[in-house]
Parts: sequence; structure tokens; C-alpha cells
Amino acid sequence: MEQWMEQQTEMYKSMGISAEVISYGEKILEGLKNRFEAIDRVAEYNQLKVLKAMQEAKVSEACLLGTTGYGYNDLGRDTLEEVYAGIFRTEDALVRPQITCGTHALALALMSNLRPGDELLSPVGKPYDTLEEVIGIRPSRGSLAEYGITYRQVDLLPDGGFDYENIRRAVNGRTKLVTIQRSKGYQTRPTLSVAAIGRLIAFLKELKPDLICMVDNCYGEFVETTEPSEAGADMVVGSLIKNPGGGLAPTGGYIAGKKACVENAACRLTSPGLAKEVGASLGMTASFYHGLFLAPTVTASALKGAVFAANIYERLGFAVIPNGSEERHDIIQAVTFGTPEGVTAFCRGIQAAAPVDSFVTPEPWDMPGYDSKVIMAAGAFVSGSSIELSADGPIKPPYAVYFQGGLTWPHAKFGILKSLQALLDENAARLP
Repeated sequence: MEQWMEQQTEMYKSMGISAEVISYGEKILEGLKNRFEAIDRVAEYNQLKVLKAMQEAKVSEACLLGTTGYGYNDLGRDTLEEVYAGIFRTEDALVRPQITCGTHALALALMSNLRPGDELLSPVGKPYDTLEEVIGIRPSRGSLAEYGITYRQVDLLPDGGFDYENIRRAVNGRTKLVTIQRSKGYQTRPTLSVAAIGRLIAFLKELKPDLICMVDNCYGEFVETTEPSEAGADMVVGSLIKNPGGGLAPTGGYIAGKKACVENAACRLTSPGLAKEVGASLGMTASFYHGLFLAPTVTASALKGAVFAANIYERLGFAVIPNGSEERHDIIQAVTFGTPEGVTAFCRGIQAAAPVDSFVTPEPWDMPGYDSKVIMAAGAFVSGSSIELSADGPIKPPYAVYFQGGLTWPHAKFGILKSLQALLDENAARLP
């Protein structure tokens, strides 16, 4: 055992991690055994859930083949959507490589299920930055606002709870769809649990039973043993280059939910009259299945990394959300540094830990869809895949960074140690 530890320490040192950082990390890990065991239990349950859905849908070798052209009678595509509906316990699902990202999936769900004169309500505060132009909060060509769809927002209470009284006042005769963002986005607020989302949906349905409740499920899939669709959501929406793609999906997104909602989305994605009947899978289907199969254990690795990061930085005096002992509801770990230098140093450390483009130095830039410069670290096999080790954040107060991913726990661990080393090297942090 002692020899193994010496070998491991020497390997870390050869990759730029000091003895002090290695020792500090090991002391943190000593107290996380029970947390990691709990994460593994959830992963085991979710692995069985995915396997059961695949077996019940009778996934065959023929399903792994792709189609071109119109994609008529694509067995793999249609069966995959049956598998997603089984996992999320929904009537139907749309899972397509033509959905380019999470923002696209959300825009598709909104634009297909809202009509001119309807109102969209967010009862959980400001949506993720890239949705501002979709909604029309920031004017943009083709936004919901341009089609006469209005928007109303109720902020969370200071403690992160729902402002039920103002939500009650906000729901009116024109309110058609409610969007609930599960994860925190670029905000330092708590992520919503499936149970909390269920309570909010029950309250909304009591006010207006025909409301469509949509959950932005990005970063939350397989973190708990249930999904928001099992807690009353009419639609759950996400990206395949996050949790459910398992690091293997090269692109794509999903919408799972009520049949009518999914059909509306399919008609918007392709064409009225064609809906889900067309859409070639272009050889990506095997990666979609394979990634989905691995997703529960990949998500568990990312969760371990998030818990480790929370404990590392909390004990150094930085504000972290969630904190080191809180229950987890997504894979995102927010760390507030209070300075631009802290954010950039952290991201440069994560980039230096990557298997791809580790030699690149990330810099803040004017990224489309954001209202400030953003720095992103992601040396990934799939470009922009945030289930892989990655970190990003806007260069604006409170100067927080958002860390996520790690296809394996050892890589997530190394990335966090590398981020800490970068902060120490740039005098942006000090060990106790």
C-alpha cells in the first residue's frame, strides 16, 4: 500500500501537483467515503432503470445502425425514443441529433407549445442567459416576444424557496406554460430537487389545471432516483452532451413528456404533417444508446468530483453552492472567488487537466447569447460537452465559476487538484 501511494504521489508531482496540494486533497477525501457510497447506490439503481428500459423496448443490434435521407422507418431512432419515454416515465419522447444543444431543445419546446397571445411564466427567477434572447428579455430576431408571447417572472425568496403568494398573483388567464429551471445556471442559488419541483407543480396545477409545466432538466438527469416527469412535469428537456449522453453522444437533445407536447415539438423540429416520421440518425444512434447506458455511472463520477470540489474550496474560505455537506440535485458546483483573477485561474487549471487541448490557455470572450464576457475551460472529446471535465463562468460580479463533469472520478479528482494548484501558483488562494 505504501509503495502504491508513493507511485501515485510521484505521478501527481510529474503532472504539476505539489506535495502540499496532494496531502490536502487526501485529507479532504478521508471524510467523503459515506458520501461517495451514497452516490454509488443511486448510480446502481439508475443503471438498472436504464437497462430495464432498454430490455423492455427490445433494443436489438439492428437498432444501432443509422439511416440517411428522410430517415423513414428508422428502427433505432424510434426505439431510442421509446427507451427515453420508459426511463422518464412519459407518454412519448423526441430524441434527435438535429436538436443542436440544450438551449435549442428548450426553445423548441417553448416555441412549439406556445401561441400568440399566450404568456410564459418562470416561477423560479431569471432563466439561463441563453434563454433571454429566446424569450425576448433581450431583443433578438425570432424571439417569443416577436410572436406576441409575453413573459412574466417571479423571483425566488432570499432563502431559495418559492414565492407562492406572488406566483398565485402571476398566474392569469393567458398563462399557458410554466418553465422551471432545475439547475442554477449562472446564479448562486440552490438547485431544485425533484421533490421541490413536484410541490411547485402541484401548487401550479391547483391554480390552473391545464397549465403546461416544463422542466429544464439540464445537468440533473440521473442525480436522483426519480426525474421531474415523475413529479408531475408535462415536459422534461435536456441536452445529450450533458448527463444522458454519457460522454459518447456527439450532439443532440431530448424532450420527453405528454404525447401532445412532444408531437408539437416534433412538428416544429421537422414540419407539420411529418413530425416524428422523418429525421435521419446519420450513424449516431449507437453512440446515443452506448452513452445512455453509461450515463448513470458517468454522472456518479461527476457528482463525486462536485462533492470533492465543494469540500476543497469551502475549507479554504470560499463560498460554495451547494456546500460541502448538502444533498446534491445536479452535477454543477459553484465557487465564488470574488475576483476575475480567481475565476480565470480556476478555469486555466481545469483546462491544463484536460486530455484534449491541455496546452491551451482559456481567455474570457464575447460568447454568443451572453451579456458579458465568459471564460470556458473544456478540453473535451466532444466539443462543449459539459459532462466531461469543464468549468466556465461570466466575468462579472460576484465572479463565480461553475464546475461540472468528469467522465471518470480519477480525472475529476485530478482536475480539481490542478485548479487548486493554479490558484495557489497565482496567489489567488492559500492552503490552511
